[in-house]
Amino acid sequence: MLRDDLRTLWTEPRPPGAPARVRRDWALLAAGLAGVALEATLRENVVWRPVAVVFAVWLCLLPLWRRTRPLAMVKLAFGSVILLQVASLVAAPRGTVGLDTGAWVVLVLVYALPRWGSGREIVLGGAVILAACTLATLTYETPVVEKVGGYVFLLLPGVVGAAVRFRVTARERQLDQVRSREREQLARELHDTVAHHVSAMVIIAQAGRVLAGTDPSAAVGALAGVEEEGARTLEEMRAMVAALRDRGVGAELAPPAGVADLERLVRTPDGRLRVDLGLEGELDALPPAVDAAVYRIVQESVTNAMRHAVDATEVVVRVVAERHTVRVSVRDNGRRTGRGRDGYGLTGLRERATLLGGTLRAGPGTDRGWHVDAELPRARNESGVHSRPRR
Repeated sequence: MLRDDLRTLWTEPRPPGAPARVRRDWALLAAGLAGVALEATLRENVVWRPVAVVFAVWLCLLPLWRRTRPLAMVKLAFGSVILLQVASLVAAPRGTVGLDTGAWVVLVLVYALPRWGSGREIVLGGAVILAACTLATLTYETPVVEKVGGYVFLLLPGVVGAAVRFRVTARERQLDQVRSREREQLARELHDTVAHHVSAMVIIAQAGRVLAGTDPSAAVGALAGVEEEGARTLEEMRAMVAALRDRGVGAELAPPAGVADLERLVRTPDGRLRVDLGLEGELDALPPAVDAAVYRIVQESVTNAMRHAVDATEVVVRVVAERHTVRVSVRDNGRRTGRGRDGYGLTGLRERATLLGGTLRAGPGTDRGWHVDAELPRARNESGVHSRPRR
């Protein structure tokens, strides 16, 4: 079992989406260089001052690549630390070579190794860190308690980095599950629609066969009906396959709710929030998947407003059907609290809108409340499936 765990750790890939540099990287660099300048100027007992300053500046530059090249930065940093330790032995008994400002760089790189490195890089980088710490332990004569405390202090950022990575990975896994469930729900709804069309085709074909001997024109009309239903079936089947993406799901017999059910949805017996529902345009002939998506967007948005809107008294819901699109807007008048993170419900709605070729945006309003705006295609393109935006 231990061998399997080590093999799993060794083959663990890097976390996706690691940014090269962000604004705080330059702030850290500026703070580090300022600390080097102050320490080199104000500290009197600096051994080999030019060498110490060059090494400190070198260390301050390494965190700029800590996310994209974590192992290389650890090797360079702790290799420099080993060289400083050797230089300190040569300089004895004058004192330790180096500036204390470089210590923060070491801690940042120890954090970045398990946060952004692959399993192989974590193992190799950990070996480099352990070798540098062992050399430092053998070089300087310090009490055992201080040595143990130094090890703990050095490894603590690595534990924090591993914990942050685990938390982010767990959240991404949950988001993937939410997206998968939304795809499955959409596929079930499309399955019901396809089943309806196929049943209609069977009934029309049976009627045409009965009338073929007595009324050939009626039989021809039945064939035209079969052709029409077959075209609709193929259209929905293509959409279902695109939504499934090779994921097998079952079917539910209950028909999905749609725009016609919004009046019942927005009733609030407790009276805490008044829901102002406005429906505009031709909303009776929407494709089943779009019809169900409109209902789901309004349902999730109104539910979130009732649960999380602070000091809100009203939720305004607008569903507008245009020639080629359907626009959905849900806005509450609650106090703005700075919420900036999507929950799992909004993640699922965004996935559903993307599968249908539309978009969904959610965020705090300019002055008050929380706004959800979605735009869905009313019809499909010439290929028979919903158009999909480029990612």
